[in-house]
Amino acid sequence: MILIIIDIMELMIFDNSKKQFITGNQAVIEGAKRIGASCMCGYPITPATEILQEWAKLHDNEPEKYKFIQSEDETSAGFNTIGAILAGAKAFTATAGPGHTLMQDPISMAEAMRIPFVGVIMQRGGPSTGTVIYGQQEVTMACFGGNGEGLRNVYSIANPQEAYTYTMRAFNAAWYSRFPSFVLGDGYIAKMKSEVDFHSSRANVKSKAILGDESSKPQNIRNCFNFEDELHSDLTKNIDDWKKYAEEIKESESYLCNNAEIILVAHGIVSQAAREAVDKLRKDHIKVGLFRPITLRPFDHQKLSNIAASAGKIIILESSYGHLERIVKNRLYGLAKIEIYQKPVLPISVKEIISLIK
Repeated sequence: MILIIIDIMELMIFDNSKKQFITGNQAVIEGAKRIGASCMCGYPITPATEILQEWAKLHDNEPEKYKFIQSEDETSAGFNTIGAILAGAKAFTATAGPGHTLMQDPISMAEAMRIPFVGVIMQRGGPSTGTVIYGQQEVTMACFGGNGEGLRNVYSIANPQEAYTYTMRAFNAAWYSRFPSFVLGDGYIAKMKSEVDFHSSRANVKSKAILGDESSKPQNIRNCFNFEDELHSDLTKNIDDWKKYAEEIKESESYLCNNAEIILVAHGIVSQAAREAVDKLRKDHIKVGLFRPITLRPFDHQKLSNIAASAGKIIILESSYGHLERIVKNRLYGLAKIEIYQKPVLPISVKEIISLIK
């Protein structure tokens, strides 16, 4: 059976005969291949290392088709990725935790220069080196890191299938809007295996040599300004552009929210547990729904506001101390009673959520 899905960003064709039982990290590689990525620059760091390893295997087998640079650190990996993109490659990187921190300098540069930078971030617990597997503590850094205004697209994935799908979508969003785009997962998603349906995007946004090539006039992209009013003028244009693209890129899911008296708000893998909890609670005739932001930046505040206006209570669930809370509360004060359930670095189970509601 072949199913066709159309939306603003892409046309996707699912072929159910093409499935594999793979990890989230492997799904990222499959998505990158299918969207036409030609280069990866990175530095190994748990739990994202397998992305680099799998891409290195592709390079070894087909060095002309798949370029690979193992950089000396994550800062260099970010700048290597920018260099490859400026030359016209569909390049990307992958990192986690302290590597994500080191990458803020090149990410800020990509934001300022409107470079379609793509990064896959498999979150781990912090601060500093922290743990090497799980956490949701990189949300703020992914959405607003660096010395800029957070003009980027951040997709929060919940399983290996979405690691595949949203890797492709991140590339399309980056090259379409010319703002950095990130796939935000975690160590559980990176390592777990599940069945992944492969599909192809039929609206791939083509890459090009941003600085020009032999057949075109060389382009100069400014990254340094002498006066504040010059930067203000350039930044104001970029902010206006980002707002325009945000309306097309923002994405969310609402589940059984129409008559819900309690709305759970969760993203990433926590939303998987929340959805199952909603199903079990509904069997006990408790009116609970789930709002799941897929893009944390831009965040679909309008949709959540509409849902919150008819609900008596909102409960924010997150494996961090306030990262999601700050984003959600930004536009929700006064619309509903808001409660918070936070477990920094620890997962949140279906049983916990049910106990919390009951």
